[in-house]
Amino acid sequence: MDGRAFASPAGGVRRYVTELYGAMRAVDPSVEVVAIGADHDTSLPAGIRRRGAIAFPSNLGWMGASLPVAARGAALDVFHAPAYQAPLWGVHPLVLTIHDVSYARHPEWHPYKNDPFRRAFYRQSARGADRLVTDSEFSRSEIVAAYGVPPERIAVVPLAASPTFTPGAYVPGAPPAAVQRPYALHVGDLHARRNLGTALAAILEVRRGAANPLILVCAGIDRGVANDLRDQATRATDPDALVLTGPIDDGALLNLYRGASMLVYPSRYEGFGLPVLEAMQCGIPVVAARAASIPELTGDAAVLLDPLDVNAWSEAVASVLGDEERRAALSRAGIHRASQFSWARVAEQTLDVFRTIARGQR
Repeated sequence: MDGRAFASPAGGVRRYVTELYGAMRAVDPSVEVVAIGADHDTSLPAGIRRRGAIAFPSNLGWMGASLPVAARGAALDVFHAPAYQAPLWGVHPLVLTIHDVSYARHPEWHPYKNDPFRRAFYRQSARGADRLVTDSEFSRSEIVAAYGVPPERIAVVPLAASPTFTPGAYVPGAPPAAVQRPYALHVGDLHARRNLGTALAAILEVRRGAANPLILVCAGIDRGVANDLRDQATRATDPDALVLTGPIDDGALLNLYRGASMLVYPSRYEGFGLPVLEAMQCGIPVVAARAASIPELTGDAAVLLDPLDVNAWSEAVASVLGDEERRAALSRAGIHRASQFSWARVAEQTLDVFRTIARGQR
């Protein structure tokens, strides 16, 4: 597999490969995993072997020369490209994981909307792979629509939350220090498609006249919308309604989950929505958009709303905040729903794809 993924700048990709390959060795120790191009200072799950590669410059050089040469010399049964892009030639059988295709279906939301070369590269990777893996039925249908790949070539393997995320006591005053309860939490990079203006508008409405007003805490890297959110709170003459923590480590994130009154997730497009599952596994009520893959993930264990209906969001946030019995019911339902997902299951289903495609190529 492409070992650079263990040091990817995208936190979701790092978590995916770390959890997947850690679980894979646990479910079948006979599987030999070779991380091509993983730096010696990059932490890998136990039992994974590093293999060097000539580092041709640029990502194009890596995909067009470094990986093909190294993979052909490794005598692999199957090669896994874990995030959107695959070697340009000569590496088969090839399995490619695509988590979502928002960049193709909604380029106006994507940071590379003016980068047709990158989008073409992703399209070529999808069409050239022997098998695709994705996180949800929603994403499978979107890949078919975006790239014309036959649905039978796409395996759906839902993700799981890390076992780190469990119910527990909140530690007041722990970092990030600016956070004070009660708060509604959003986790994930701040993208336009995450539609955070709806959540903030709802919370600004709920705060009016409240004795102990709820705040919105957003934990994640800003991808271009932070200033708009600050301006929205300032125009409402309520800048204290919003706290942006920036990126945080897993320890601080776990504490934020445990202390939240609810997770708010108004995203208009998600291939899976891992923070929703993490929050449910921590026993935190979830109020989320009835959009994309989110209903597929939550089942009946969350409050689902039209992502653009601010009045419905205000009413739902106020109702969950003010009804202890309802919060407890959502907490129980979320924990039960999250228990149906595990990284062992992800590893087993992914291995099934690897074995099937390797046998087929032989």
